[in-house]
Amino acid sequence: MSANESIGRPYENDRDADAIVIGGGPAGVAAALELKEHGVARVTIVEREPVLGGAPRHCAHSPFGMREFGRIYFGPAYARRLQQQARDAGIDIRTGHSVVELGQDGTLLVTSARGVERLKARRIVLATGAREKTRSARLLPGDRPVGIVTTGTLQSYVAFHGLMPFLRPLIIGSELVSYSALLTCLTHGARPAAMIEPETHPLTRAFFHWFPRLAGVPFLCNAQLTDIRGRGRVEEADVRLSDGRTMTVQCDGVLLSGQFTPEAALLNASPVDVAVGSGGPMVDQDGRMVNPIFFAGGNVLRAVETGGWAFREGRRVGAAVANDLVREPCHSRAVHVSFPEPIKLVVPTMVRQLGLDQATFRDFQLRFARRARGRLSLHLDGREVWSKSGLWLPERRVLVPIPRAAIKAGAIVFNLVETS
Repeated sequence: MSANESIGRPYENDRDADAIVIGGGPAGVAAALELKEHGVARVTIVEREPVLGGAPRHCAHSPFGMREFGRIYFGPAYARRLQQQARDAGIDIRTGHSVVELGQDGTLLVTSARGVERLKARRIVLATGAREKTRSARLLPGDRPVGIVTTGTLQSYVAFHGLMPFLRPLIIGSELVSYSALLTCLTHGARPAAMIEPETHPLTRAFFHWFPRLAGVPFLCNAQLTDIRGRGRVEEADVRLSDGRTMTVQCDGVLLSGQFTPEAALLNASPVDVAVGSGGPMVDQDGRMVNPIFFAGGNVLRAVETGGWAFREGRRVGAAVANDLVREPCHSRAVHVSFPEPIKLVVPTMVRQLGLDQATFRDFQLRFARRARGRLSLHLDGREVWSKSGLWLPERRVLVPIPRAAIKAGAIVFNLVETS
């Protein structure tokens, strides 16, 4: 029997599939496209929104698609291209469907306008992406007036309803998405009163730091929101400055940007192991979860990378799933990766001895929770195999090559010796 014949074997009913991808953003669509290109016959995407595309659907700016499609798109056009690619590939697209339970045998409990049904596949790919922390998750103080939203909510209002919920918002955050939020405001008739970052330094690279001031928007670091006041809607907010003084900002909204977290509600409701630090699923070097019929890729693993990064990672996960389908699920021993504070997360979170020949992840991806200077090192069974000294900034991607010897190691440990 050929590989493709093995992958596309017959099923009992039309609810079964070779692979089901949960999430129709860049990572999910890319995984599904790669599965089809590898000859997997029955591939389904389950997406809770009415169309595919994920977060780019409401990002009314560029650039998207340069490396994936060889041209530059605005977010909505990029999302439409993803959907068209999926349709052209013959993927079974089920929009308006929400997965509410992951069965350990690959059975999914799914709700839609048609009611509740069960779908089953030999492999499941989780690509549900990430979301920004809401006010309640950030434990912000003050009144609860109208006008406190995340960047995603703002961009949805603008893209889908033509509404701008404020004219003088206070922007919280300095991640890449924060500058997207600023651009959305400026191009749709709003001029932010200020932009503040609780950390001592901006979280993006220096290239972006000039943008707020060039636009005439005060930009303050080491500034903490301490109060929000307003009756019907936001009227003003208090900000504690680096010198301890309190500044009152007259504003009609608070725009919460960044502080992404994996969209993990489905994991919390199911018997799935969640990684310490990231809050996303634990995966090995192939993107395989603890239950080896489940895989994951994209921003559900770690928040947050660009749409292009998620797309490329989704393709690699799709290829891994296609190769995995021609063999029995991998139940080999997994060694978990250990790391100390202030390292926030490491992906992959474990390494399996009997992985695929072409691993999905060639590097460990690290994120730091705070600014740190020192010597970062990787140890296999107590032996140092990699090290680098430097300044490690919060929310910046750090890549450390995965040594070939890691698949045989009994202990995989990152260490950081901080210096003043």
